[in-house]
Amino acid sequence: MKSYLSRISLSLLLAACLLLVPACGKGGNHALNEPDQPIPSEDVQEPPVEEPDEQQALYKSPFTGLPLDEPTTQRPLAIMINNAPAARPQSGLGGADIVYELLMEGGITRLVAIYQSGGEVAKVGPIRSIRPYMIELGESYHGITVHAGASNDAFAILQRQHKEDLDEITNAGPYFWRDKSRKAPHNLYSNVEKLLEGADKRKYSTQDTEIPTYPFRDSSDPGEGDPATSVEVKFQLEKYKVSYVYDAESKLYKRFINGEPHKDLDTGEQLTCTNVVILGTDHKVLDDIGHLSINLEMGGDAILLQNGKVIRGTWIRKADDVIRIIKDNVEVPFYPGKTYFNIVPNKPDFESHIKLE
Repeated sequence: MKSYLSRISLSLLLAACLLLVPACGKGGNHALNEPDQPIPSEDVQEPPVEEPDEQQALYKSPFTGLPLDEPTTQRPLAIMINNAPAARPQSGLGGADIVYELLMEGGITRLVAIYQSGGEVAKVGPIRSIRPYMIELGESYHGITVHAGASNDAFAILQRQHKEDLDEITNAGPYFWRDKSRKAPHNLYSNVEKLLEGADKRKYSTQDTEIPTYPFRDSSDPGEGDPATSVEVKFQLEKYKVSYVYDAESKLYKRFINGEPHKDLDTGEQLTCTNVVILGTDHKVLDDIGHLSINLEMGGDAILLQNGKVIRGTWIRKADDVIRIIKDNVEVPFYPGKTYFNIVPNKPDFESHIKLE
């Protein structure tokens, strides 16, 4: 009898152990190689996927606010571009970050194109001579000025103050070329690559970590100002009448000269920009030839067109800095893109040079 009971007890003990073993297996002991139990799908939470923000770029151009693949400390080039009728259409203006148009002697205008953000431009020009206020403009961007000759007073400044410039006539001829399809003097060209090579040859620094920068709005910012879809700018002569017309689809201003699209010679594309600035300064005639002094320090009236609107304000320029647009004591930011500055005389008055629509 005792032996029979012992066998029953042993059987019950073994059965109990068999019931306990699977439960122990779920505690992390995988000696029995039991598969893990699946987790119900409703309990699984996928990590949130962040959509890329095109407006937030790690690197941006200091002059255009547009995204860059890598930071740029390239020292700007300030190139004097011929704007006589025989020099149009020009080459390479579409690759400039910033373009200034301002008066010369005789009522003609010249362009100062600032190149910095590194876009490839195969051909820039025609390139012409420089004036003292153009030296001043180029240096406000910490730029190397590029030109072919100079007025006597500009040449004296370059020589006496040992300015870092590239002049096709006196110190950098091999880095320019003449285009035989055009007549001199409207046929002198270069490009950014060759000019930087020339700067290296002359042992100019081609890097600058202190380049001035502009503030920029987010592209989606509706902005401020009154509606204005076009502006006409008259410098002095009728044949130098410039206008900018806003294209709402591209959010760009198309540039015209005397009612005709201002195009690039090589691409055939019309010149455009995102911001249009017009500012008034004091102009003074210096001699019988008509050489000018243009005050780029005093400040004055300014208007800014962007996003189909116009903002009225003032311009200022501090020492070793660029021209900035101010409203209610605060600098007005640009929209990311290229900016065209148009500098007109204060006489007879600022408004007489502008026609807004």
